[in-house]
Amino acid sequence: MKKIALLLVSMAVAGALIVSSCSSNVTTGSNGLSGTITEAGSTTVQPLAERMADAFHEIHPNVTVTIQGGGSSVGVKSAADGTVDIGAASRELKPGEPELIKHLLCHDGIAIVTDTGNPVNGLDVAEIREIFAGEITNWSDVGGPSEDIIVVAREEGSGTRAAFEEMVMDEELVANSAILQPSNGAIRTTVSTTPYSIGFVSFGYLDESVKSLAVDGVEGTVKNAKDGSYPIVRPLYFLTDDEPEGVLEAFLSFCLGPTGQAIVEDEGYISVN
Repeated sequence: MKKIALLLVSMAVAGALIVSSCSSNVTTGSNGLSGTITEAGSTTVQPLAERMADAFHEIHPNVTVTIQGGGSSVGVKSAADGTVDIGAASRELKPGEPELIKHLLCHDGIAIVTDTGNPVNGLDVAEIREIFAGEITNWSDVGGPSEDIIVVAREEGSGTRAAFEEMVMDEELVANSAILQPSNGAIRTTVSTTPYSIGFVSFGYLDESVKSLAVDGVEGTVKNAKDGSYPIVRPLYFLTDDEPEGVLEAFLSFCLGPTGQAIVEDEGYISVN
C-alpha cells in the first residue's frame, strides 16, 4: 500500500509540473527569474515596450520578452485568445470586445503634423475635424497658401485612429480620399515627404522630420499634455486576460515602476506618476 501511495504522489507531482510548464512560460529558480513573455498590439506602444523589454532583460537575462505590433485591435484579440501574454492598446476597450484586465502604462498625446515646409503653425479642433472629414480641402481656408490639403490617416482597427476619431472627429468620418497608413511611423514618413500633407501621430513618434501644429493655440508638448491644456491625450494600456503572476507580474511591475516610467518620459510619453 505504501508503494502505491508513493507512486500516486509521484504521479501527482509530475502532473503538476507538466501543467505548470504548459500553462505559463514562467519559472523562478536559484538564478532568479527565467522564462518568456510575448506582447503584441498597438504600434504606438511598440517602441516603448521594446525599450522596456530590453531594460528588463538586462536585469533578468534569463527572461526573453518578445514585442510585436499589429495594432490595438490585434492586441485585444491576441490577449483574449491567449496568443500572447500581453496585448497593447492605445485606446479604451470598445463595447462588445472581450473583458480584459487593463494595466495603465502611461498617457500619450496625439500630435497633428504637417511637413516642415508648410507655413501653417496651428489649427483649432473644428478646423482639424473639417480637414480630415474632407470639408476643408485647401490650406488657404485656414490661413495657409493656396495648396490642396493631402490628408494622411491610420487604417481601421488602429487605436490611434480610434482615439483621434473619439476626441476630434465628433462622429464625422475620415474622408475616403485620405491616404491610409499602417503605423505611426508610416504616417510620419509620408507626411515628412509629401508637401502640404497633414496627419496625426503619437507624441512618441515626433521628430524633426515633421512639424507639430498647435491645437487650439496650445503646443503639443508633454508638459501641456500633463497639465491638461493640450486637448488630444489618450491612455496606453497593457492588457492581460487574467491577473498576472510570476515573471509576467514582475515585468508589468517593472514597467509601471520608477525605471519603466523613466523610460516612458525619455521616449516622449506621459508617465503615470
